[in-house]
Amino acid sequence: MPLRICILETDILRPELIDQYKGYGLMFEQLFAKQPIPAEFSVYNVVQGHYPPDDATFDAYLVTGSKADSFGADPWIVKLKEFLLARYEAGDKLLGVCFGHQLLALLLGGRTERATQGWGVGTHSYQLKQKPEWMTPLLDDLTLLISHQDQVTQLPENATLLASSDFCPNAAYSVGDQVLCFQGHPEFVADYSRAILDLRKDFLGDEVYNQGVSGLDRDHQGAAVAEWMMRFIARDRAA
Repeated sequence: MPLRICILETDILRPELIDQYKGYGLMFEQLFAKQPIPAEFSVYNVVQGHYPPDDATFDAYLVTGSKADSFGADPWIVKLKEFLLARYEAGDKLLGVCFGHQLLALLLGGRTERATQGWGVGTHSYQLKQKPEWMTPLLDDLTLLISHQDQVTQLPENATLLASSDFCPNAAYSVGDQVLCFQGHPEFVADYSRAILDLRKDFLGDEVYNQGVSGLDRDHQGAAVAEWMMRFIARDRAA
């Protein structure tokens, strides 16, 4: 039986990007189609107030990236935090990427704030600090496409650090067998990263923009991270 994944979409793409890329929910569906564990997906845009029905059951809930600040007080963010806390307390598995990574860290007692390092853009590499059994395929280190100006500056007390770099010390973490989060974007492709860099060029400045664009031809392991996520979710089924 396929895994059932609820994707909580926490952004609406800029108008210039919607026709080609649709939304982060579709990007994740396309990403997960490349890994070997079968899954089916239901996408709900929580910015627009859409949530799964009360009687729906899922093997995991995935919180996407967003332009919003995870520490913001927007009503939709407050509602999402309440929903995720209820899911966590019910024992459900939770996945987070970028905004989702930061929001879940906050929710579970960590700290997220504007990074003094500035914007992270383009492609970035991390050292893997732990390599649990579900982290298959096994990698020596991890490279992902990124786009963020906020970071998790303190992990939840019961979290395990999985990946780190000098620029982003808390790049991936897990909480027991229930929560798995990544700062980088496994669902991004280089063309999308270039598109958002181009849209933000004047804001980012030439130095950051050029640095981001120069690394987009590097290989990145988004597909491997997707498989890690599915194995993280599926391992209880195999037990």
